[in-house]
Amino acid sequence: MTAAQNAAPQGASAAKPREEWTGQVGFILAAIGSAVGLGNIWRFPGVAYENGGGAFLIPYLVALITAGIPILFLDYALGHRFRGASPTAFRRVGGAFGRWTESLGWFQVAIAFVIGLYYTAVIAWALSYFVFSFDLRWGDDTAGFLTGEYLQVGEPGVSFEFVPGVLIPLAIVWIAAIVVLALGVAKGLQRVNVIFLPLLVVAFTILVVRALFLDGAAEGLNALFTPDWEALANPNVWIAAYSQIFFSLSIAFGIMITYASYRKRRANLTSPGLVVAFANSSFEILAGIGVFATLGFFAFQQGVGVDELEGLTGVGLSFITFPAIVSQMPGGPIFGVLFFGSLVMAGFTSLISVLQVVSAAVQEKFRLTPRSAAVGVGIVSAVLSILLFSTTTGLLALDTTDQWANNIGIVLSAVLTTILVIWVLRKGPELRYHLNAVSTFKVGGVWIVLVGVLAPIVLGYMLVSRIITLVVEGYADLPEWYLLLFGWGTIAFTLIAAIVMTMLKWRDSPDDFTAWPPYRDERGAAATGAKEDAR
Repeated sequence: MTAAQNAAPQGASAAKPREEWTGQVGFILAAIGSAVGLGNIWRFPGVAYENGGGAFLIPYLVALITAGIPILFLDYALGHRFRGASPTAFRRVGGAFGRWTESLGWFQVAIAFVIGLYYTAVIAWALSYFVFSFDLRWGDDTAGFLTGEYLQVGEPGVSFEFVPGVLIPLAIVWIAAIVVLALGVAKGLQRVNVIFLPLLVVAFTILVVRALFLDGAAEGLNALFTPDWEALANPNVWIAAYSQIFFSLSIAFGIMITYASYRKRRANLTSPGLVVAFANSSFEILAGIGVFATLGFFAFQQGVGVDELEGLTGVGLSFITFPAIVSQMPGGPIFGVLFFGSLVMAGFTSLISVLQVVSAAVQEKFRLTPRSAAVGVGIVSAVLSILLFSTTTGLLALDTTDQWANNIGIVLSAVLTTILVIWVLRKGPELRYHLNAVSTFKVGGVWIVLVGVLAPIVLGYMLVSRIITLVVEGYADLPEWYLLLFGWGTIAFTLIAAIVMTMLKWRDSPDDFTAWPPYRDERGAAATGAKEDAR
């Protein structure tokens, strides 16, 4: 093999060179930007507090090492070896069964499409509250302000009564997202993360330091980190740990497959993966310190214990509890600006990664330019997002859709991916060899066991138990017809979209492709001693 052949991407069908990150640092920052999102700030602290406090860090780290990192490596291997977005990668890994396996890729794309619609709305809320922080516009009744004056929440249904205070920032977020996607991988996604991620870390660190000097901060941290060792005997605590790791790492629904496909051939995969995973977890712990130090101050002001506070996770924490805290603390407006500014930056870097999954898949299927795919996907998504989530029923639709897309859609995708790749297609050894051929941190046979056995068992249990709960108990006292429309309807949409997109004809055949051969160093020796299928 010549040096030119050894360095060039394989795949005769490529009309032009595939977009690439400018280097390893750009990829790492983009991957961390995708992983660090709203869930790190408003989900992890509450989940840890409710599941053993400091003791929760033990199952959390176990889940990170045994499931989070292994599945992250699986996504990296699929994307890098088969050089495509999720549908392309699954089509190629499937070989003779590629037409069938491609549908799993489109299922992941459909999930990302749905998440992008409502995730943008939450960023729009944070952008509004960033502005509100300057004059503490929410007043004394933060719950009433959110659901009444700001969101104007109505009864469950489908409303076309738009809320200008939501519609305008939502449109702004969509315009910004479309512009970033249209600029491409290096000039758009990478550049935004290079700017936003350091700003996010600096802003949130300032916020945390300020929170640590508030009255009652120590009590808040004690509430979070005091270990309840008996909780470790509860299986639900372990499930909560795996759930948190799974949702916070942006794995199993196309993001990291797509991101890895933009890496150069001589690209270290596993070591950057470790950096991304531990950076994400470090930010979650930082967020937990900041959030609970602040909650300790709030409890001190109220003359109650931290365990008596309400709204410790999700929308309630960010848009009801935190505004109330900001109103009572010295220098509150500055604290509010930092907090909601951090939410906007964390949310936006995650949003563009979700949208890139859809844009890249459409681009490859229909042979579009990155700009035309981004604009087309962005406009369609923006219209649907505004119609569904900038109205008086937007909050209810968002909450319901999020429950099904995350707890059913993404988990189902992960279970199917691990079973398909490891057990049906038997690609575990090939992907392990590929990881080892290009990476400094080598993975052993235990990686295949973790991905092919432990992950589907744990995630399968999570999926089945959640389905049973939603079927038997419903969700949030919402009418059954509403849950069928926005809940189960979301899953039906993703399945139908996967089938329809698979049936459409490719402009360029993705099958005219050869995966990377084993990398060879300057002496001509294979980077690993393992034999690799170079088809």
